[in-house]
Amino acid sequence: MLASSGLKVGVYTSPFLERFSERIRVIDGREGLISYAEDDSYGEIDADSLDRLSGEVQEACAKVVEEGIEHPTEFELVTAVCFLYFKEQKIDIAVMETGLGGRLDSTNVFDDPIATVITSVGLDHMGVLGDTVSDIAYEKAGIFKKGCPAVCPDPHSMILTPEDADMVEERLKKEADLKGCSLTFITPKTDTVRYTDDHKMRFISDGLNGREVITSLVGDHQCSNCTVAISAVLEASKIWPQITCDTCLEGIRLTTWKCRAEIISDDPCVILDGGHNPQGAKSFVDVYGKLDGGKLIAKPVRLVIGVMSDKDVCGIVEQYKAGGLKVGEIWPVKVNNPRTALPDDLYNIFNKVYNKEIDRGGSDVPEEAAGLAYARSQNDNMPLVVTGSLYLLGQVRGTLKGIIGCTTT
Repeated sequence: MLASSGLKVGVYTSPFLERFSERIRVIDGREGLISYAEDDSYGEIDADSLDRLSGEVQEACAKVVEEGIEHPTEFELVTAVCFLYFKEQKIDIAVMETGLGGRLDSTNVFDDPIATVITSVGLDHMGVLGDTVSDIAYEKAGIFKKGCPAVCPDPHSMILTPEDADMVEERLKKEADLKGCSLTFITPKTDTVRYTDDHKMRFISDGLNGREVITSLVGDHQCSNCTVAISAVLEASKIWPQITCDTCLEGIRLTTWKCRAEIISDDPCVILDGGHNPQGAKSFVDVYGKLDGGKLIAKPVRLVIGVMSDKDVCGIVEQYKAGGLKVGEIWPVKVNNPRTALPDDLYNIFNKVYNKEIDRGGSDVPEEAAGLAYARSQNDNMPLVVTGSLYLLGQVRGTLKGIIGCTTT
């Protein structure tokens, strides 16, 4: 939305999927946004700048360590590179995603941001952020600043129990009061959501004067994300009046985000989704159940999956079953990460939750498994879903897109 309004926008995100340079990006106005929609590598920090600025940060790091200061973390170093790059690029505005939590995150160094945003609260990263949703909400609310507007979805619209939603709402209100900032809870109009035949989603936005929003990001959670983003961007419109309903609608329409219920093939249907915890799994199944007029969920699915062992794997699989996902064949894979769950353990959890022995694919190597699974789906037209860890999606997305591109030309 900001870029569509003609602003030069710096975007900092993590983790990366296919290229490290994805984490630091500059989208230069409307033309830049169109270029990004056509090529997802557009605007990424170039190799020379990354190398040069990393050298500057390395020198600074050596100096602070010599002074007895603790060595910065990898994320802190990358964040410093990001700040230097955005300064060189003379951006108008930056959109900074926190790495973990918020309160102690290295992105949380701004005294007066235009707005702060919390998109969801759930039981994830509990070893760092805390054991309860209230504790995690406290850590996320650490980005609130005095006099700075904060926006968040109504906790009762999140994937939380009513009791947990009450706790999150109470904690966020308390932290906003302590920080002296206004907090607005946004209620997305999910009852207006409808899906189109071209895999788009439409819904009504009160923030844009009741206009209909069209987006390629699908699911009630994306309706919530979009509604919250609109509220934050409207804060920026107080500074840049060229931000209008029309520029926001265009920005939303052109927004792409890979590996979030990303459909990369229709025949056979191939979907990539990085739902790596129970909340993400539920969101995906909810979306999957609405695609193709509800016809997809009625069919058995071929599943390539790899997750981290420190995730609630059983909770993920239970959400699949509860959402009606019929797993006809599973390819549990070993992700290229030391924290990966073992494929045999994944397979056994699926069998236990579904209370039956599910057909298993013949490879646990991600790229090979994805290619072989796709070949089978070409023959039997069974939908193929690759899901779980974002590390897995980063490994196989390029492989699958290459195979599908060669097959369909």
